Amino acid sequence: MARSIWSGSISFGLVTIPVALFSATDDHTVHFNQFERGTSDRIRYQRVNERTGKEVEYADIVRGHEVGDGEYVLVEPDELAAIAPGRSKSIEITGFVDLDEIDPIHFQKTYWLAPAKEEYGRPYALLTEALAKTNRVGIASFVMRGKQYLTDIRADDGVLALDTLYYADEIRDPHDMLDTLPSGNRPHANELKMATQLIESMAMPWRPRDFRDTYTRKVNKLIQDKHKGRKIVVEAEPPEPTGTTDLLEALRRSVERGRRPARSSSQVDDSSKAELAEAARELGIKGRSKMSRDELASAVKRATRKAS
Repeated sequence: MARSIWSGSISFGLVTIPVALFSATDDHTVHFNQFERGTSDRIRYQRVNERTGKEVEYADIVRGHEVGDGEYVLVEPDELAAIAPGRSKSIEITGFVDLDEIDPIHFQKTYWLAPAKEEYGRPYALLTEALAKTNRVGIASFVMRGKQYLTDIRADDGVLALDTLYYADEIRDPHDMLDTLPSGNRPHANELKMATQLIESMAMPWRPRDFRDTYTRKVNKLIQDKHKGRKIVVEAEPPEPTGTTDLLEALRRSVERGRRPARSSSQVDDSSKAELAEAARELGIKGRSKMSRDELASAVKRATRKAS
């Protein structure tokens, strides 16, 4: 079983529910150690006192904040914990809003909440069902690992999910940040019509299972190929930018390519047999019901190339 990364309680009104917090996602990033080029010598980092040059134990390190002219105020971990709202153990819901009112730019990371003990299951289920019935989320804040988070708490298929949110002053205004925003370059009516057609022709349902982290797969393959002394396959260069004079023609050709974007070889390779069977049906491939997974993959690749 997964271990909780925080424990405390949710409170709304006079109701308090002890809960445990669990990460809702996994990081599949391939992690590397560092070596000096040309050697097998590991590079390691040490916590060193810059005055004495001696390594310092982690337990002997405190935090310091510069207040000007090289002067620092040192703060102990216990002092930070002492000023945390609710002593870092309370998620107090201050109100409920419609989830659709929250701009997606505010969403940061998702966690699962579970009742801390079986005996707290009933009030937990009550809050979950009430949120689902009203289509609202609770807005709350709590402190974890020395930082206060703004959060929403929502129902998700019978359990409570907690999303950490960015505060308003943490979100940058694009008009202050970006110096290449279009100004006075309104699209021509026929370009806009064609672009709208292209978007509609590529409309599809949101199915997260259809997407795979192909880059991580390629990193793992690179490591295996180097380990076994095999040749490294280099990816093709990205396409050239579309020129203004070619825009309408590029849109027209895109619309003609069909209702869905072409599947790349890597997408086909990462698809399950059920997904390949669905792709074969869309492409009108005959005899697909009798094909193995590999046969389906080959047939989809051929049909996709032909359609392109």
